[in-house]
Amino acid sequence: MRYFGLIGYPLSHSFSKAYFNHKFEQEGIPALYENYPIPSIEEFPVLLRQHPSIEGINVTIPYKEAVVPYLHSISDVVRKTGACNCIRIRNGQLEGFNTDVLGFEKSLLKSLQPMHDRALVLGTGGASKAVQFVLDKLHIPYTVISRRKDPAAGIISYDELTAELQQSAHLWINTTPLGMHPDTDSCPPVDYEQLGPDHYLYDLVYNPSETLFLKKGKERGAITENGHDMLLIQAEEGWKIWNAD
Repeated sequence: MRYFGLIGYPLSHSFSKAYFNHKFEQEGIPALYENYPIPSIEEFPVLLRQHPSIEGINVTIPYKEAVVPYLHSISDVVRKTGACNCIRIRNGQLEGFNTDVLGFEKSLLKSLQPMHDRALVLGTGGASKAVQFVLDKLHIPYTVISRRKDPAAGIISYDELTAELQQSAHLWINTTPLGMHPDTDSCPPVDYEQLGPDHYLYDLVYNPSETLFLKKGKERGAITENGHDMLLIQAEEGWKIWNAD
């Protein structure tokens, strides 16, 4: 039997356990995937000692950045983004990867149009770092928005977000957990009245399938996309990593 799992906190929103266990059953793979909600990243080494047979771990909110110091080696993408969402364990060595980057890029490109040439990135966590990496690769300029501004890092607060910037930045990307089940009545505090048919709203949240963020965008005629396809792509990329020679 092979063993895999997911760390994060909380994990009530996650689809990974059901997805991988269904995959294992359908493909006749003798493996088991389990959720490991740990309230502190300091508990990660304890988890590894308790479950020494784990071969692969996915990482979700809020540990994509915090887990990096625990890794023995990291990919170039993890080095550049500072975020890891996939760990391969071999001979006691933890190797860190970031499959969010490829998942987001492939999913985003499905509906991206030439007019979506400037972006607002809502949030500053590990997922935001993956999004920024992709936008840099695609040569799409962006502004990062957070509850707390950080002028040195080029991050502005929601209070500083002007109507002009919201109108001109036709690609809005929510990387925060706002709107995620069970907190479905929340959404990023932006001015949705500035939206129009030229806008593209992408929400990395996938549960519910239509967050309040996306619903408000759709009401204004914007293109909308949730994080479901991104999740499927990054999950399959993780499986390839765990099985690579």
